[in-house]
Amino acid sequence: MNSILLAFGAIDPRLATDCRALSLRQHEVMVRIGVHDFERTAPQRIWFDVDLCVKLELAPATQDDISETVDYDFVRKTIFECVGERHHELQETLCDGICDALLQRQEIHAVRVSTRKPDVYPDCTSVGVERVAINPW
Repeated sequence: MNSILLAFGAIDPRLATDCRALSLRQHEVMVRIGVHDFERTAPQRIWFDVDLCVKLELAPATQDDISETVDYDFVRKTIFECVGERHHELQETLCDGICDALLQRQEIHAVRVSTRKPDVYPDCTSVGVERVAINPW
């Protein structure tokens, strides 16, 4: 089993010991995106995978209450707001924008955002981009 906390810990060990990981997998959103003519005719499916390193001191979950951690609704809302109604040329810039927006929350110390377009080519599962970003300690 892969651990995203251990992967983040390779960058900085404190991410593995002073944070908890929250994940959102294969969140599907219709997005107007792409540089090719065939991509400009209609929105495309994009799958978003997001991992957050949440600072334990700011989201301790010492009680069984949502106020003690980060609500996943915030992640979905951030993706929705970054996607918006406009046409995006590149997955890279959309991915960067989502990373930047997620890191605005003080309890989020690091993020990994992956975007994948599953319907571009018939000979592969998807094409995608991944980005990791960290707030300074």
